[in-house]
Amino acid sequence: MKYILLLCSICLFACNQSKMASSSDNMFGEKITAKGAMSYDEMLTKIEGKEKIEAKVKGTVESVCQVKGCWMNIISKEAGKPEMFVKFKDYGFFMPLDIAGKEVIMDGYAFYETTPVDELRHYAEDAGKSKEEIEAITEPETELKFMAHGVILVDKK
Repeated sequence: MKYILLLCSICLFACNQSKMASSSDNMFGEKITAKGAMSYDEMLTKIEGKEKIEAKVKGTVESVCQVKGCWMNIISKEAGKPEMFVKFKDYGFFMPLDIAGKEVIMDGYAFYETTPVDELRHYAEDAGKSKEEIEAITEPETELKFMAHGVILVDKK
């Protein structure tokens, strides 16, 4: 019985360690570098007329899922440009909830996708929107999205 408890303890410790290894103070998911990162605005130009591109992008976080950090929105420094909805590969890591306004570097791919009403409402709820704002969502949206396999939080202050 002691050996079974010891084995279970070791397994739990090892599992927790591997989960912890996927994020440090400023790196989340797969280990990436900042080298070769383009600005969000450059990426917007590169994806014009395409459905999907691989990219390493530096951008400003507009908002983060306030439930567990499972998505974030990136915005341009220029007014009138679209925001980009970012999810994380295999739901394998999450971002801190308090990083709105901070810069990140993400490696992965950008693509366009139509998001159904129920999913848009779910994200609005995660973002803390009011009941009225959530109920006002009645049409699907084609959105610019990004699937990140690694993220560096540039400004962790």
